[in-house]
Amino acid sequence: MLTQGEKTFTDEPVRLNKFLSDAGYCSRREADRLIDEGHVTVDGRRAFTGEKVFLSQTVCVDGGVIERERERVLLSFHKPRGVVCTTDTAWGDTTIYDLIDYPKRVFSAGRLDKDSEGLLLMTNDGDLVNKIMRAANYHEKEYLVSVDHEIRPDFLRGLSEGVYLKELRVRTRPCEVFPVDGRRFRIILTQGLNRQIRRMCSVFGYRVTRLIRVRVMNVELGELRPGTYRPLTPEETAALLKQVSR
Repeated sequence: MLTQGEKTFTDEPVRLNKFLSDAGYCSRREADRLIDEGHVTVDGRRAFTGEKVFLSQTVCVDGGVIERERERVLLSFHKPRGVVCTTDTAWGDTTIYDLIDYPKRVFSAGRLDKDSEGLLLMTNDGDLVNKIMRAANYHEKEYLVSVDHEIRPDFLRGLSEGVYLKELRVRTRPCEVFPVDGRRFRIILTQGLNRQIRRMCSVFGYRVTRLIRVRVMNVELGELRPGTYRPLTPEETAALLKQVSR
């Protein structure tokens, strides 16, 4: 089980696809495909879909040993504008992984589009990522949004009541919206649709000129400079783990 400081992963058996996901090797779906096609072995024998493994066992993909980290890493990272949340370098973009020089492999819990900036949670715990991102858990994400002309009361009211996004064929959840000044407001979402805030504003004739994520659940961006990261404090980690365990 977890240590008192909540830093060590469980030593109980886990499903093989979860093991590979937690190791940062691939998604669970991709892991199932690799297992089905015979690329994965456990202690030298061919693995089978659905089996469980212990940390003490040797898991290989195409002969390469995959090690699941025993120590959980949780970082707060300030993604700058113009940086993408992907490992794909085909388009020549700067990625968040170009900026994070961390000794262990970490990946983001959720994304921000290229033109947006602000808080990303980075971790090596794939199971934790799934829990944070699961929309059914209603975890809060808060944003500071600037738009291209003066804010009207009916605009903020419309956002808070939920907006039908025709291109996605979905109505957004009701949310909290607070004015900041003439062209800025704060919005708290519990879902993460593709370019959701930009699409919501567009319905009312507004164009987003700046979008900053300032909070994910209990973790705040604070004064963290763009392109830098910090480890979560023990208090932040404990509060976040408590929320995702509900």
